[in-house]
Amino acid sequence: MIFVTVGSQKFPFDRLLRRVDEMARDRVITEEVFMQTGTGGYVPGSCRHQAFYERDVFARLMEACDVLITHGGAGTMVDAVRRGKKTVVVPRLARYGEHVDDHQLELTRRFHRMNLVHACLDLDQLPEALRTVRAHSYDTYPSNTEAFIASLEDFIRSL
Repeated sequence: MIFVTVGSQKFPFDRLLRRVDEMARDRVITEEVFMQTGTGGYVPGSCRHQAFYERDVFARLMEACDVLITHGGAGTMVDAVRRGKKTVVVPRLARYGEHVDDHQLELTRRFHRMNLVHACLDLDQLPEALRTVRAHSYDTYPSNTEAFIASLEDFIRSL
């Protein structure tokens, strides 16, 4: 199953939703697709969708998906990587009115260079991005929380 999330920004991300929906319609994507469509106006015709999912439903979809297609929000990317999800990231871009600036492009490129996600900067390349993400092995996210807890445990034992 593929889960598509566009985050909770006030800006639409119809460009991504439309492309995934077209791919499902044309059977380029053959598995079930769930979309969190956010505030946009595009209504998918080939995918299950809802504007926003409740937190527990969203978490279940994240856990159940084989591939996540997401915007370039740091929180979503970190959550996906922590869960070990194969993740295709399509950053929101200011030139399309999807955000106020291109910080998601910078974050996406950084996560891609760290071998944590697959960056898809051109929606025409989304079919290839899906093939790549399925076949590629990604690194795990180095959690600072785990390192902090281990350090704290060592400190407590030393007392």
